[in-house]
Amino acid sequence: MSSNVKWIERQTADDKRQQTELMAIGNIPRHVAIIMDGNGRWAQAHSLPRAAGHKEGINSVRDLVEAASTIGIEYLTLYAFSTENWRRPATEVGILMDLLLHYLRAEFEELHRNNVRLRAIGKLNALPKPVQKELYECIERMKDNTGLTLTLALSYSGRWDLTRAMQMMALDVRRRKLSPEDITEESIAQYLSTAGTPDPDLLIRTSGELRVSNFLLWEIAYSELYVTETLFPNFRRAELYEALAVYSKRERRFGQTSAQIAECKETTPEESKFGDQTRLKKILSALRS
Repeated sequence: MSSNVKWIERQTADDKRQQTELMAIGNIPRHVAIIMDGNGRWAQAHSLPRAAGHKEGINSVRDLVEAASTIGIEYLTLYAFSTENWRRPATEVGILMDLLLHYLRAEFEELHRNNVRLRAIGKLNALPKPVQKELYECIERMKDNTGLTLTLALSYSGRWDLTRAMQMMALDVRRRKLSPEDITEESIAQYLSTAGTPDPDLLIRTSGELRVSNFLLWEIAYSELYVTETLFPNFRRAELYEALAVYSKRERRFGQTSAQIAECKETTPEESKFGDQTRLKKILSALRS
């Protein structure tokens, strides 16, 4: 439930302790992406309609956003609704759209008060008009916030985004704004809906399924994967902290050997601030030279 107290001010002593322990390790991912799966199975396990699982999932979203913000994660991307989800029964799709509209209206003030910036990626014009209106209004009103960037992937698929990017690049080539020689990994990334957002350091999948489900196909090339059997309605901050603890022990090599990574450990203050993203650029630069 929303209140006038900021998240950082209402943290419990135990939550602060857990976050302090994780931050002491010094390897908090800059960007976490989550495939939120298992709402239907949670409802079935509790002998409830699927809608109940989606409603409980909203509570998980609320808790995860708060925890991510207070621990210092800069970007949180949630796979809320895929293009494939439109194939679900119309009744369920309608419930999901109603829940999304309710979430935006109910959570706006709290998100805004806590300096969260909202973004959305996907084929947004496919969403119902009231949802589009509310979404764009929230994004506009929160655009100048400087805290956690919360990105909702709505009517989204990685293949759709890549196809759209290729079409836009082809048009720019036709218009002579872009030449084939200018097409690089960096330029391709600028045509994706995630342009301006660093690639996910950590991709979490709930419910135990071992697939990426057409999510951020370009962006997760070097993301660390974490799969948990926990169904999304049960995935709260404690489970997020567990995922972060596992991530902190991973060695991200980006195609290099452990010995090569050790040679790159002499980081500048800028690299220490931005972690793996800056080190990746350093490694790729070395490989190209």
